[in-house]
Amino acid sequence: MVPFSRYLPFVAAMAIVVVASNVLVQFPVQGHLGPVSLADILTWGAFTYPFAFLVTDLANRRYGPAMARRVVFFGFVVAVTCSIIFPPLLFRWGLIEFETAADRLVRIATASGLAFLAAQLLDVTVFNWLRRQSWWRAPIIGTLAGSIVDTAVFFSVAFASVFAFIGPDDGFALEAAPLLGVGSMEVARWMSWALGDLSVKLLIAVFALIPYRMIAWRWAQPAAA
Repeated sequence: MVPFSRYLPFVAAMAIVVVASNVLVQFPVQGHLGPVSLADILTWGAFTYPFAFLVTDLANRRYGPAMARRVVFFGFVVAVTCSIIFPPLLFRWGLIEFETAADRLVRIATASGLAFLAAQLLDVTVFNWLRRQSWWRAPIIGTLAGSIVDTAVFFSVAFASVFAFIGPDDGFALEAAPLLGVGSMEVARWMSWALGDLSVKLLIAVFALIPYRMIAWRWAQPAAA
């Protein structure tokens, strides 16, 4: 069994990523990308959350899938807790304008926990299947698969009317609006949010190969005499 001190850095890194993401998801990205208003489809949390996959992959690479799953379960607890605690705190401190009702918080926390657990455990499984292939295949394919599942589960459970039995719907999220805020095709707003979120996750997945490669390469080097 791996001593706790060995995987404490992974647990700490996962906690930092999850806490940062739960705070930053409350703040839209200001600016435009061509005709697209980024504030309508993106929050800063989209840029930090994908690094949870990097933490999971490094834990898997270093100590194997069993230890990586322990890190994931720790992250799951942190994700659910933060989803309930941070929105009311940020509103009380005057950092966000709107207060989220308690029953909506329960639905968001449920969506966050389910998405995190499903996506990260899928990443662990895919990574383990591919770990003996080219160094980049396991992390990139595992992260891409996990990102798609994470986005689909979170946004559908949090906003789609079919999941209203978990908690009340968000009327604004269900309003029809142009896809990504442009064009004539109208969809529920949450679908544009999901597409914007997924686009960033996929970009970060590619970028994260750089630190993954650097850290994994360092582990592979013989210790100095």
